[in-house]
Amino acid sequence: MAFPIGVSAVKVRCKRADLACLSVTGFSSIAVYVPDRVHTSSLGQVTDVFGDAGAPGLPAFDLVSCTDRPGRLATDLGMSFTVTEGLDRLVEADLVVVLPSDRPAEPSGALTAAIRAAHQRGAIVASQCVASYTVAATGLLDGLPATTHWRYVDDFASRYPAVEAVPHVLYVDAGQLLTGAGGGAGIDLYAHLVRREHGSTVANAVARHIVAPYRDGGRAQFAPVPAPADGDEEQVSAVLTWATANLHRPLPVSELARRALMSTRTFSRRFRAVTGTTPHAWVLHQRLLRSEELLESTTLPIEEVARRVGYANATVLREQFVRRRGVPPRAYRHAFRR
Repeated sequence: MAFPIGVSAVKVRCKRADLACLSVTGFSSIAVYVPDRVHTSSLGQVTDVFGDAGAPGLPAFDLVSCTDRPGRLATDLGMSFTVTEGLDRLVEADLVVVLPSDRPAEPSGALTAAIRAAHQRGAIVASQCVASYTVAATGLLDGLPATTHWRYVDDFASRYPAVEAVPHVLYVDAGQLLTGAGGGAGIDLYAHLVRREHGSTVANAVARHIVAPYRDGGRAQFAPVPAPADGDEEQVSAVLTWATANLHRPLPVSELARRALMSTRTFSRRFRAVTGTTPHAWVLHQRLLRSEELLESTTLPIEEVARRVGYANATVLREQFVRRRGVPPRAYRHAFRR
């Protein structure tokens, strides 16, 4: 089975796509494995996304931190804190998040057993940065795509040749196992998980709460092009705002470039410098995100949803939705209708 790289996909349990029924139950209990000398930023990211239980529009996640030996731990910056729960909490959780320390590390036998037991029971296992090494060492990633911080991808591939190392992306979604890159990509990974398991409406509420835009996982970990020239970001941002409000109409690159007062070639180059993707890919992604929102939050006919996001008819929307999300719009609506 092919898994998407950084694409929000839900799992089809039926043989025929037009009769797809989704297994989407979300997750509520989250166990976060915290190693000694944990990355300080990674602690903040996981609590940013999952830590505000009961905030308006957000699910009430049951978040608990655990470690090999409960007690005092230190972060990579030398700050100390106490973790009171042991590895038994990993086995009980719906979602296991493995946080990185300041260097790649092999897991203990007890941690390996706990992660494997959680996975066998059906838990989702997500890791970030060099924590991908920890999960790879359990053998669970063998035969699957995975990523880590771009500085360590070659070493990761050498150390775990049975894993398909994917360089440069923000995160890789291999179904029950997800791996993320370093730095701020943790936010993208966790936001993607919320979108995949709880739907676009909840994910948007989380994004608003933490003031973070949604970025799909296929985006590069770092920009391989020079920073945009002065004023480019403002011009492109203004066009993005206009395009988001006008998804119902045709949005060729020539029209977007005209509104930015640029040639098509110049606009495409500067658009990629600002967003990390092409205008066509960006518009397609925005149309799919908007269609998810409409499917979840309204009872509009599929034909009307297609019209509002700029597709000629429901057939075109269905084709794009199945290609990008793995399921038809009606099945998605049935799974995530609020």
